[in-house]
Amino acid sequence: MQLSRISIKRPVLASMMSLALVLFGIISAFRLPVRELPDIDPPIVSVTTIYPGANAAVVETEVTERLEEAINNIEGIKTLTSQSREQVSSITIEFDLSREIDLAAQDVRDRVSRVRDRLPESIREPVIAKQDADARPIIWIGMYSDRYSPLQMTTLAERQIKNRLQTVKGVSSVMIGGEQRYAIRLWLDSEKMAAHQITILDVQRALQEQNVELPSGRVENVDREMTIETRGQLKSPEEFNNLVLRNDGAKLVRLQDIGVAREGVENERTIARVNGKPCIFLGIIKQSKANTVDVAHGVKEQVAQIQPTLPAGIEMIFNYD
Repeated sequence: MQLSRISIKRPVLASMMSLALVLFGIISAFRLPVRELPDIDPPIVSVTTIYPGANAAVVETEVTERLEEAINNIEGIKTLTSQSREQVSSITIEFDLSREIDLAAQDVRDRVSRVRDRLPESIREPVIAKQDADARPIIWIGMYSDRYSPLQMTTLAERQIKNRLQTVKGVSSVMIGGEQRYAIRLWLDSEKMAAHQITILDVQRALQEQNVELPSGRVENVDREMTIETRGQLKSPEEFNNLVLRNDGAKLVRLQDIGVAREGVENERTIARVNGKPCIFLGIIKQSKANTVDVAHGVKEQVAQIQPTLPAGIEMIFNYD
């Protein structure tokens, strides 16, 4: 009632108050960030464990169940879900909103460290991470070609494209999906191995002993100093084929006697496609305070500048925006 009475008696004051509200609204509209999710850290912690070579049943019994048993009685847990698939155990813990995410993550790390000696020795160390609402791509860019392989496109993206996209204002990082990494793959013949009495452990031991680079120190005299470099890392298929697996004194058994080394990729079981063609994907992750629309416009402008500089036959399209 007081506001209505003052507005009737003083119409100029009421008009100025209305104009002030409109002015503040216009200013706020231009400064308001555009976000898909609120700027909060949800109290969610994930535990990811890699068990190379294990199937889903072994992962569940040897890793997931033991971690769940240790984590389950932490204070403030709202829900606990887990997935056990081939070679990977994934546990997601959601806490009550009253729990601080840093303290909750520390509690999870403590419980995982307690049962580490009960887990298989061959697993990779469990990765405990806090879930970030902004740690997912806002744009996926597909990069495909009829002339180049995913391995070649991954190298091109790492050296020429990724760094340029990261310079766009508001971009936090760029992730590469469906990437392929260069590797030397060893193909062994079981019959030849049996004939030479060579086992997989012999091959593994030879790789660990001979495919390694160690610090070699330096040589000094009165007025000169030289650093010694020991080149012990194998880098070509020919060097791997000449790898000595056994020395019986009279005869050397090399890798080429029981198999062959070829150039390839680290993981041949995963492939990404765009329009039926092998490709890789570039995921754009923005900074937490950045405007999503401005970041998207900046990325599209940068891609338009990058496209003419790419080798002929490589195309970039926006698969998700």
